[in-house]
Amino acid sequence: MVFKSLTSRVLLVLALACTTVILTAQDAAAPAAGADIEAGKTLFKNQCGSCHNKNMKDKMTGPALGGAEERWAAYPREDLYSWIRNSQAMITAGHPRATELWNEWKPTVMTSFTALTDQEIENMLAYINDVYVNGAGGAVAQVPGEVKDPAPKQDNTMLFILLAVILGILAVVLARVLSNLNYMLQVKDGNAPAQRKTLVDILTSKGVVAFVVFALVVLGGYTTVNNAISLGRQQGYNPEQPIKFSHVTHAGLHKIDCQYCHDGARRSKHSVIPAANTCMNCHRAIKVGSKYGTGELTKIFASIGYDPSADAYIENYENLSDAEIEKIYKKWISDTYIQEKGTLDRDGEQLLADQWDGIVASLTDPKGGDDKIQGPIEWVKIHNLPDHAYFNHAQHVSVGKVECQTCHGPVQEMEVVQQYSPLSMGWCINCHRKTEVKFADNDYYKSYVRYHEQMAKGERDKVTVEEIGGLECQKCHY
Repeated sequence: MVFKSLTSRVLLVLALACTTVILTAQDAAAPAAGADIEAGKTLFKNQCGSCHNKNMKDKMTGPALGGAEERWAAYPREDLYSWIRNSQAMITAGHPRATELWNEWKPTVMTSFTALTDQEIENMLAYINDVYVNGAGGAVAQVPGEVKDPAPKQDNTMLFILLAVILGILAVVLARVLSNLNYMLQVKDGNAPAQRKTLVDILTSKGVVAFVVFALVVLGGYTTVNNAISLGRQQGYNPEQPIKFSHVTHAGLHKIDCQYCHDGARRSKHSVIPAANTCMNCHRAIKVGSKYGTGELTKIFASIGYDPSADAYIENYENLSDAEIEKIYKKWISDTYIQEKGTLDRDGEQLLADQWDGIVASLTDPKGGDDKIQGPIEWVKIHNLPDHAYFNHAQHVSVGKVECQTCHGPVQEMEVVQQYSPLSMGWCINCHRKTEVKFADNDYYKSYVRYHEQMAKGERDKVTVEEIGGLECQKCHY
């Protein structure tokens, strides 16, 4: 009886301690009566997460959803349900709030969710309010036209370490108590050993060693799989490039089309990194940059062997020594400085040395075995899908008519380009589920006769990528 009583008490203490640690790590938000926040979270991710910001506070393709219930409070609750299910019907009917939203966001049309029940909508609203009020589950997103650093993900590592330490201590205490109880019972029965087990004996027993090995295997497997899933997915990754190329200046200010430089996007699997020859189409005329002067453009000239002073490509450039190349481009930088300042003063001499050092650092990599200035610019890759995932730019750009910003974000607002989207499998699948296929005047989709006939008869108003096989495993994993 003594053994059972003490064991029960120890187990109760262990359970209460674990519960306390877990509860202190959770947000205190309570869901609305009858609403299921977890179910609402799943619905939001599947239905709304691609267009509405996940932090519920910032705009994205659609408005920020935080506080939506308050903004609809002047109208019956059923009006909010109707808006979520079929916004265009309410706009057509002239509903004041629906018309106000349409005037603010047109021509962007909200997807209809006619199959959602009242309870499912309440679940989503509860999740939206929970995130809006408590910040739970907020994720990375950008306002159109504005680039922000991704919000840091909540790191629970220390919490798990603390929990593991507490559980470990309690396990040792429990093992010690059980050992003492067993020893007391053996003494009572008159067959006790000469010496009771020490803590070292307990920790080195077969059971404890087997459990530790099992835990390490599980932890190692989880870490390996988790890291493999995240391979190449570094949302917010914005490495420093060898040349400070500004998309704000090129795509934003001068409105250069993305496909002028990344011309492979419309005709091949890869969008391709533009060669220096593409840069030279403009920069043979524009030789001094508006922001960095000669500092960055001269790197392009030096990589390709163009002499801006003579306005000509250098013959036998690949065989020139570094000293000969240095003389050519220092002359160009010096002449440009003198034209602006009237003389090459001490500041000019320092500028000359700094810019040449920058050229050498950007175009050579001695550690990688490349110590020649001549040759291609080694841009740092930002988006990198794993080899087992197939993605074709031409299929999306030329056939699907997908805008570059859909996946890459408002690049025209990025001084330094970053990985904008999560590039996860779930993110791709959700896009295929909601994206409407552009059938009109698109010869690629002429073979889908049945869908064309149904649309002509009014039996359906759209066809999604999912309906033409966009979720088949072989489409992306070949």
